[in-house]
Amino acid sequence: MIRSLRPLLAALLLPLAALAQTPKSYTSSEILLGLKKLNVLGSVMYLAAHPDDENTRLIAYLANERLLDTSYLSCTRGDGGQNLIGPELREGLGVIRTQELLAARRLDGGRQFFTRANDFGFSKTSDETFRIWDKEQVLADMVWVIRQRRPDVLLTRFPPDARAGHGHHQASALLAAEAFDAAGDPTRFPEQLQYVQAWQPKRLLWNTGSFFVKPGENMDGYLKLDAGGYNPLLGQSYGEIAARSRSNHRSQGFGSAAQRGEALEYFQPVKGEKATNDLFEGVDQTWNRVPGGADVGKLIEEVIRKYDPSNPSASVAGLLKVRKQLKKPTARGNEGNYTYWKREKLGQVEGMIKACLGLHLEATALAVSVAPRQPLQLTLEALNRSRVAVSVTGIYGDELISLDTTVALTPGQTVSLRRRINQSTSEDVSQPYWLRKPGTVGMYSVPESLSFSSGTDAAIMLAESKNGVSLMPADEATGSFGVVYPQQRLIGMPENPSSDGVCFVVSVLGTKLYYAVPVQYKHTDPVLGELYQSLAVVPPVAVNLPAARAYVFADAQPKTVPVTLRAGRAGVAGTLALTLPAGWTSTPASQSFALAAKDAEQTVEFRVQPGPGVAPGKTELRAVATVAGQSYSRGIQTIQYPHIPTQTLFPEAVAPLVKLELRKRGQNVAYLMGAGDEVPEALRQIGYHVTLLEPKDLTAATLKQYDALVVGIRAYNTVDRLKTQQPEILKYIEQGGNVVVQYVVNRGTVLPEIGPYPLTLSSDRVTVEDAPVTLRKHPLLAAPNKITAQDFHGWVQEQGLYYPAKWDPKYQPVISSSDPGEAAKESAILVADYGKGHFIYTGLSLFRELPAGVPGAYRIITNMISYGKEVAQ
Repeated sequence: MIRSLRPLLAALLLPLAALAQTPKSYTSSEILLGLKKLNVLGSVMYLAAHPDDENTRLIAYLANERLLDTSYLSCTRGDGGQNLIGPELREGLGVIRTQELLAARRLDGGRQFFTRANDFGFSKTSDETFRIWDKEQVLADMVWVIRQRRPDVLLTRFPPDARAGHGHHQASALLAAEAFDAAGDPTRFPEQLQYVQAWQPKRLLWNTGSFFVKPGENMDGYLKLDAGGYNPLLGQSYGEIAARSRSNHRSQGFGSAAQRGEALEYFQPVKGEKATNDLFEGVDQTWNRVPGGADVGKLIEEVIRKYDPSNPSASVAGLLKVRKQLKKPTARGNEGNYTYWKREKLGQVEGMIKACLGLHLEATALAVSVAPRQPLQLTLEALNRSRVAVSVTGIYGDELISLDTTVALTPGQTVSLRRRINQSTSEDVSQPYWLRKPGTVGMYSVPESLSFSSGTDAAIMLAESKNGVSLMPADEATGSFGVVYPQQRLIGMPENPSSDGVCFVVSVLGTKLYYAVPVQYKHTDPVLGELYQSLAVVPPVAVNLPAARAYVFADAQPKTVPVTLRAGRAGVAGTLALTLPAGWTSTPASQSFALAAKDAEQTVEFRVQPGPGVAPGKTELRAVATVAGQSYSRGIQTIQYPHIPTQTLFPEAVAPLVKLELRKRGQNVAYLMGAGDEVPEALRQIGYHVTLLEPKDLTAATLKQYDALVVGIRAYNTVDRLKTQQPEILKYIEQGGNVVVQYVVNRGTVLPEIGPYPLTLSSDRVTVEDAPVTLRKHPLLAAPNKITAQDFHGWVQEQGLYYPAKWDPKYQPVISSSDPGEAAKESAILVADYGKGHFIYTGLSLFRELPAGVPGAYRIITNMISYGKEVAQ
């Protein structure tokens, strides 16, 4: 059993951001900027609701001009948004947007943190948000991160009222005000105080702007600053840095143009001490703010004064003096603040020493994945690119990895070693910590603890223990070493701490330093060149069901359920079965498998069908593999985009299982993909022959062979060629065709009109997924399936979005619904006859409901596709 280690090396338990990255090399000017930052003891935290809500320009300015410790606390990971770059939604999208934020912070210089709040989708008020979020838990998470980072100033992006435009936005501002008070109150969330101290920021301000100003409001009385300056050490203005940073939010289509020149930011005081000239009035940002700090400040000033940009390594001796001074005990009286800044600056000093040396340390695996308890082949590299005397005295994982003697690093010559180690005694896979346990609609669940018997933190602690630090072993039987992250320390982390890593013990001019290095997989792509990827700890066997697929039965005929097994290690054998609800059967009931080689795959097919007594409705199936008495039911999913590190997830091998009463008319459906969705597969599940068409194929002659054309979400925002093909689509309708257009965002359409008659899109939506629906008397609701209010039960996230605000009288509204306290919205489905055919626009969130297996969504889209056809098939 792994024991929790004493908090002696708490600084080493901070999350390692950007784990899967090319080892960073610093320019001379970047090193000088880092040296200057050593002499600034100030901290600021920006708070908002989602990824991409933050003011990237201001973060870049505060981190690189004011040289402050700057962080962004996002309440959510953006799980409820849409995805412009691929099919991932919900948890997968949250992982993408988490990594997009980390990529942004690597450019603008900020740190990134989160609460456990789940982005459940758009909400209109904070009251609605707090009905779904656990408000007290989100507040506790905010307080925890504030106490960890000890910001002098808190900044919010949104006002605490309806002007925020989104219930999550409004809620983030309200929570920030509460957290400002609670963070300094030791009676609030006292369980946190075993790890941190209460901390009271000096002031809270709202970073407002012209888009929030009420009519007639004068901004002259607001505090303001110019964040548009130019940083000669970075060779960019803060507007240019911000544009590059914000453009990482590709999943949301936020590519941004660079801004240069003056850029005024405005701040309205909310809580705490007032400021008249500067955000940090009354905050001592020098080493004088901590006891004994003046001597440290003088040493740093000397390093900066003597810095030689043509020879940064000349600063190493001075930095070692700074480090020695930082490690001296201090006078009593302000231990908390001194300990915090000592920890922060000690890590920065050691990072600057490594940068000045041009020290390259790397640990790479020969494979991209490893199963628990399996051997791991490592290549360890060390390179000193300076004339300073440097040697490696040890390399640690969960044990001493190598080195019979000290290895001197000859300048410019790489030392490379290959070693075989055991990966870990832990059975945990590399699943993001917030996805390891089931959560709720509004909140993610964080495990009680996360244990690693190897990893970068464990490696450093083991290295320290060999040099006079008395620490308990992780496992008394094996003597291996480990780290336990209690739940409280996991909260707020942007990603997992590194579960695999090594520690290089480096002697620099006689001083021992400890550098954590994550184990990564390195390979060369013929197009992109050298790439690094996090080493994934995988289960012995992964059980994969087809992604985002619901198995929908409109009759009693069996369907094939393919299950693909993938070996995480060599020599995996066992049995595979489907767990089904009562009344359902699979043939065969179970099947044996054997996978001889690591990464080998085998697909096993089951024939699943409902029995005669199965009632219509939704349930689920699960695939379970049994190996040596141990059950495994997680698959493996790789998320790979060029702007973020590759992510490996392990989703449960479950899929919706739906029994439907369904009739349909027509058989052949053409589908035009927009921003990406899983609707085509859902249509195939109910028996349609679906053909994915390219935009160039949208001609009346081609479309004539199809019973309907279904246009994917946001297609009129993302498919530029619709500008030229729209006349052909209208000709197809006029000649008797049927076109169903799913939601289109009301800004940035590729042409003014998306239908045959005028239609004005808006941002109107119904966010309460189970809002009561009024059904009009209309043929679309009558055949081939009788649509009732029951068909709108069990919906997920939202009922619909981007409803038209105005429409030509030739469009016929079909249903109406509303969020509580609002007027009815009647444009969720609009139908227009055009020539011999029909055009249907729908803002219903079918792209979410169909993969989720919502029965009514299948019946509704079937009626849309069947509309106007006489003969049932």
